[in-house]
Amino acid sequence: MNAEFFAAIADLEREKGIPQDYMIDRIHQALLAALKKDNPAAADALFVDVNKEQKKIGVYIQKTVCEEIEEPAVQLTLEEAKKLRRAAQVGDVLNVPVEPKKFGRIAAQAAKQVIIQGIREAERSIVYEVFTSKEHEILTGTVYRVDLRTGNSLIKINSSADFTEAMLPAGERIPGEVLREGDKVKVYVVEVRKATNGPQVLISRTHPGLVKRLFELEVPEIFDGTVEIRSISREAGSRTKIAVYAKDPAVEPVGACVGPKGGRVAAIVNELKGEKIDIVKFSEDPAEYVAAALSPATVTSVTVLPEGKSCQVVVPDTQLSLAIGKEGQNVRLAARLTGYKIDIKPESKA
Repeated sequence: MNAEFFAAIADLEREKGIPQDYMIDRIHQALLAALKKDNPAAADALFVDVNKEQKKIGVYIQKTVCEEIEEPAVQLTLEEAKKLRRAAQVGDVLNVPVEPKKFGRIAAQAAKQVIIQGIREAERSIVYEVFTSKEHEILTGTVYRVDLRTGNSLIKINSSADFTEAMLPAGERIPGEVLREGDKVKVYVVEVRKATNGPQVLISRTHPGLVKRLFELEVPEIFDGTVEIRSISREAGSRTKIAVYAKDPAVEPVGACVGPKGGRVAAIVNELKGEKIDIVKFSEDPAEYVAAALSPATVTSVTVLPEGKSCQVVVPDTQLSLAIGKEGQNVRLAARLTGYKIDIKPESKA
């Protein structure tokens, strides 16, 4: 029985990654709890000895050898003691073995629950550690269930051999995106929290971090650090602006992100369900940076104002609506991207 017990614990470590020492500790607690349920009068005299090296488990009650028995739960006669140890004398304290198979039904059930709970807690802890290391990364998930009433989607996401379920709220889904059961989607892990029923993985498809990670996957120059992403501003489902920079003047950062025949950026646009992406070149010169951020509009001049981070931009009259964008979207995203307040005026009123 002992050999099978330790073999089962070794299997748990191999299959589920639960450390043997952790399970031995939980089983130690379970056996002790069962002992105390069956022997409440001897609760302080009970102990469990687990010898991992010899693969043996002993369950004992410490009893004192007495001439007259007043407390049978923790005392035994000299005659009974000599059956355990020939040289036993009155006053000796002996470890009297208890057979686990003699545990009562309630005690055995309590022990079983402690062990099962220990396995569940260990599994949750392992999954939590795995997914915590994936915070701010992209994981691929499978849509498991879609709530038509709320628009929330239950997504099963996996990392190596571990998986967990995460809820993608309607507010974190790309506007206009339709998800169906069985669809494969890429999600951005915003945060991993501990909860009573296991790790809670917060995911999003609207977070700017999703765009950043997609560019890292598609553009080798970003992945290896040749090109850096300096800033991102996004209105999911509509438009994203991303500022890129290369320390090496020989590298064209915008061209690297666009890719041959626009293949790299096209793959990202496809993943984001047609979301427009403006890739601009970052510059240490605020005027140059703001002008680039207002792309695709052409800018006549940019004047950086002395008070606060603000600037005044002049554009040709024909470019005014393009610079501002539909409902002010273009200038709003440019302001977020650069960190500057932008006041746009046409040339006729400058």
